[in-house]
Amino acid sequence: MRSLSHGLAAILLLVAIPSAVTAQTRAFVGARIIPIDGDPINNGALVVVDGAIEAVGARDDISIPEGAEVVELESDSVIMPGIVDTHSHVGDVSGGDRSGPIQPEARAMDSVNVLSSGMKRALSGGITSVNIMPGSGHLISGQTVYLKLREGNAITDLAYRFEDGGIAGGMKMANGTNPMRQPPFPGTRAKSAALVRAEYIKAQEYAEKVASAEAGEAPPRDLGLEALAEVLSGKRMVHFHSHRHDDLMTAMRLKEEFDFRMVLHHTSEAWRVADEIAAADVPVSLILIDSPGGKLEAKNMLARSAPALERAGADVALHTDDWVTDSRYFLRMAGMAIRAGLSREAALEALTIRGAEMLDIADQVGTLTPGKDADFVILSGDPFSVYTRVLETWVEGERRFDLDDEDDRLVAEGGFNALSDDDGNGHIHGHGGTE
Repeated sequence: MRSLSHGLAAILLLVAIPSAVTAQTRAFVGARIIPIDGDPINNGALVVVDGAIEAVGARDDISIPEGAEVVELESDSVIMPGIVDTHSHVGDVSGGDRSGPIQPEARAMDSVNVLSSGMKRALSGGITSVNIMPGSGHLISGQTVYLKLREGNAITDLAYRFEDGGIAGGMKMANGTNPMRQPPFPGTRAKSAALVRAEYIKAQEYAEKVASAEAGEAPPRDLGLEALAEVLSGKRMVHFHSHRHDDLMTAMRLKEEFDFRMVLHHTSEAWRVADEIAAADVPVSLILIDSPGGKLEAKNMLARSAPALERAGADVALHTDDWVTDSRYFLRMAGMAIRAGLSREAALEALTIRGAEMLDIADQVGTLTPGKDADFVILSGDPFSVYTRVLETWVEGERRFDLDDEDDRLVAEGGFNALSDDDGNGHIHGHGGTE
């Protein structure tokens, strides 16, 4: 339960309300636990109270609260934190339209279908938090949205929040060939960078006017410049789609000039400029599977980018770019990174805490630390074995995916009508069509 002020706590003691009356307590015991912020624990115990982690450790060292529901797990099963996907397109998300290359006012939150079957697909892959992004066909395609895959019928039910209560998200930017089209879009890389620089200069001037304006004298409200001002203030993280090494360097120059926080996404040629990325203290959200047959920028994408970035000292997360990588098979990408030379420890962090840090949610998720949200995955075996299955996915102490459930198994394994949308009652059944 959340901490109480001393005064309120005293009142509760006076009326003698026992905390166990409202507490929902479960203890998951017997599995190997990978907490991320500590060494793996054999025959472990994870205690969850009211949706938060209460305790984690060796089974013999943890006192199970009286009255707790005890969930006995197989000794070869594994509990790890819920996976954080730093770049996904589940939920039929959209961003800017074809009217121009720079549209920071467009909000992913206004287009995401939280009842889409894609949400259940993500859960079946052990994913519990996602950064849902607009596409990369614009230099600035709009605001991303950070979602916790808890139960809910509206974006407000799933959204992470800024400290001021607003729905949290970053800003999607891109360079390279995707935003280069016919006017009014840019036709060259140089023009692409020039357009972005000009817009951020406008945002700087707008922010200065707002900050210095006296009552009643503020400039007319501009939703796009307002959103970019949030980037400049550090409130919003820039999530920058970039592939080629020269485009990565351009993105880092823009970051340096305008002093915004940034995560580089995709980074097909990160192996060529890993030292430069690390020196700039820019984290990377990496993907190891893309479409080189249709995207020349990805032709030099090599899995060795992962160990190259680790050796250079850069922080690395992984992402699905779903559908590019199906969320159900996300764990296998980390296995590929290990095969290319990434350390096992870094691969585990790339799926969990590094992504949480890039989304500014590491105080809530990413490790099995007491006090954090009880977001965790139960696996049938080692996370990086191709034979391992996601058995259950829990979000804030509630089971959101269960392989033993007939409907959930259909989503996880496929089959006739497996990914059809729900029946209006929140159930995903076969009705024809896919997401």
